[in-house]
Amino acid sequence: MRFIILFNKYFFSLVLHAGVYEEQAEVSLKVPVEIVGMGKLGDVSLLVSFDQQCPTARLCNLVFMPAWFSPVVYKTSSGHVQLDNCNFEGCQIHIRGPGTCQARFCSFAQGSSAHFLGVAISLMDSCEFSGGDSASVTVEGAPVSERNWAFKHLVALAKTFTMMTSNGSTEISNQSGKDSQDGTMIEEDGMETSSVSSEEDDEQNGEKSTCLKLSYDQHGLAHLSKADMPDSSAFPALLSLSAELQRDAEARDLAASVQGCLLRRCLLRDGKGGVHLCNHGQARLEANVFRGLNYAVRCIQNAKMVMLRNEVCGCKASGVFLRLSAQGLIAENNIHSNGEAGLDIRKGANPIILCNRIHSGLRSGIVVLGNGRGSIRSNQIYGNKEAGVYILFNGNPVVSGNHIFQGLAAGIAVNYNGRGLITENVIRQNQWGGADIRRGGDPVLRNNFICYGYSDGVVVGERGRGLIDGNHIYGNRGCGVWVMSSSLPQLIGNHITHNRMYGLAVFCRKDTDSAVGGPENFNEEGELMAWESDIDSEDERFSSRRPITVALVENNCISHNGAVGVYVKSSEPLNVVANMVKNNTGAGVSVIQSAQLTRLVGNCVLCNGWTGVTVDGECRVELRSNGVYGNNCHGVCFRGDGLIVENDVVGNNAVGIRVMDNADVKVLRNRVQALRGYGISVKERVRGVVQENLVYQGHPTSTKTPIRTNTQNLECVVLNNSLLTPRSQALWALENPPPRPHSSNPSSVTPSTLPAHLAITMTNRITASVESGCHNNGSIFCSIL
Repeated sequence: MRFIILFNKYFFSLVLHAGVYEEQAEVSLKVPVEIVGMGKLGDVSLLVSFDQQCPTARLCNLVFMPAWFSPVVYKTSSGHVQLDNCNFEGCQIHIRGPGTCQARFCSFAQGSSAHFLGVAISLMDSCEFSGGDSASVTVEGAPVSERNWAFKHLVALAKTFTMMTSNGSTEISNQSGKDSQDGTMIEEDGMETSSVSSEEDDEQNGEKSTCLKLSYDQHGLAHLSKADMPDSSAFPALLSLSAELQRDAEARDLAASVQGCLLRRCLLRDGKGGVHLCNHGQARLEANVFRGLNYAVRCIQNAKMVMLRNEVCGCKASGVFLRLSAQGLIAENNIHSNGEAGLDIRKGANPIILCNRIHSGLRSGIVVLGNGRGSIRSNQIYGNKEAGVYILFNGNPVVSGNHIFQGLAAGIAVNYNGRGLITENVIRQNQWGGADIRRGGDPVLRNNFICYGYSDGVVVGERGRGLIDGNHIYGNRGCGVWVMSSSLPQLIGNHITHNRMYGLAVFCRKDTDSAVGGPENFNEEGELMAWESDIDSEDERFSSRRPITVALVENNCISHNGAVGVYVKSSEPLNVVANMVKNNTGAGVSVIQSAQLTRLVGNCVLCNGWTGVTVDGECRVELRSNGVYGNNCHGVCFRGDGLIVENDVVGNNAVGIRVMDNADVKVLRNRVQALRGYGISVKERVRGVVQENLVYQGHPTSTKTPIRTNTQNLECVVLNNSLLTPRSQALWALENPPPRPHSSNPSSVTPSTLPAHLAITMTNRITASVESGCHNNGSIFCSIL
């Protein structure tokens, strides 16, 4: 060997000249030492295995290669080592707590790696790792409580690093992306080709000028009348990291922590793995680049990490993977162009994910499954090939305040018993449904903006569930909400407006087998994932939600959509309660198929482009306590079986209530006024009862009967109905009760009574005898006769 030994009272200094130095046995460092290679990096190579037993050592400008007997070239379990400008080729360093390490400007090539076991603090700054067939950096075990002399100095240095790092992050444009709504409008399925029959046309001639209009503006759903389409200024703004930390004490504490292994400004590339944390290990990863790996970061087994302002790209599998109760803070990273999910969270992992850009992935942006949790807030998730956020197999995260846009599949997909609280996100311009819920998915979807999608706004597919509450769903090229009849969602308090097709569509056709977020082969680094039996739900966050057995549509505003407001073609029961359905291009509500009972209760169906409510033959429908006002054709056109009870059907442009074909129906205690045509028209082979209805005069000179019947039909009983005319126009109003629907429970409202200021000019008591008794099919309607 050619070397120079310098000695002072603090340590030995060993200066090595150019050459290759090899030892046949492990070298123990028992006194403080500094080993420096002279010349350029690469001139001095060591095939040596060092065991540091002294308090401190420094190695500089050296190339390390493994000795023949061990891949470990350096280890310490108590002292501190400083590595400056060294290359490691095909070898390992091992640091065990309370030992510490500071490495600067070092290269770990040809599969070299660093292992930290139970370290309290170690720093790796501006290092490069490449070409490994395992993780480049492994951090294992909880930090030991014992400290060496360097601990406090390294902590102070680490804190200066965190303060020096810029808090800024690159923002991308959040323009609303409002699409022009060009293209051909679909025609309403089941829409009548003529608004009125020829015989009714004759009655309408000459009745277009003077009308006795009833006022209905004071109905109980007037607060839902405003339905302007929001613009991008209404979107909730993304919060900055500083704002998020200010309101989240746990995230703030994590952001300030420096315990464990700190990697800063390192490049990890072209190998199997970047950083692997396990078994309560802790690490802080800041301003690094992870590129071309199988995975960038894997955090498992109760490990904890802080991951700030890194770039993670080009991974063959997921970029960041958390499982087995891992936790930590992942903030302001740029995670993009990965082969699997940008972030993969499962098996009880519960990270805080803030203010990241997660984009351009070949699969989903974030996947949460297998009891994974997490708080996902203020991220920009865009341009991913599959769902922006995919929740399945009892995944149960909080997804809040994110902008999820321009994805090639669904914005958020909840599948296979996934759950989650999804609130106050902007979900826009996605190719598939903004939110897609299927196969046992049961999330809470609340106060989101779901808009400008190239398909439907919200899709609830086969066996989907969930509470869909208070969302703005608008400007989508498909339906506002598409529901499969085998699902059991609760749609409450949403604004479903300005969508190109139906506002709400309920269909009974079976879903396709294709996945909403892509094929469900959620592998870990490419190997087949066998699901264990431990995916029982461990979070009762939503246990207070009321269980339901019938899909519920309640208190929504469904307006200005390009076809029917509410379209029902279902094989399951459905409750549609207290909704505002207004200004839709087609009918307000159209029931095409309803094998089980569809209940329309306490709704306001107002000013739609066609009939207010249409019910096709063989449909089972109950209309109760609704207000059907000002629609461009009939108020109600009913061909099915059911009830029309205590509704206000006023101001529509053709017949008020039109019952026809083979309908089997009770029409009871309704208040009806038609501007054109009859108040109530009973045609053809209708069976049932028309009783105790109040028909308000529509024209002052009209002499026609208020109820048109087929005199040859003996199976429909018409009795005790009244025609009302006003004493003065000023008093012409619906009162006692006021216009329906009412703000109270519709089913509890008292039946209509005759207003005192109205003159009963004609009482129509037409009683048709039913010679053959009940209908041949045993209709329940015969019981009242």
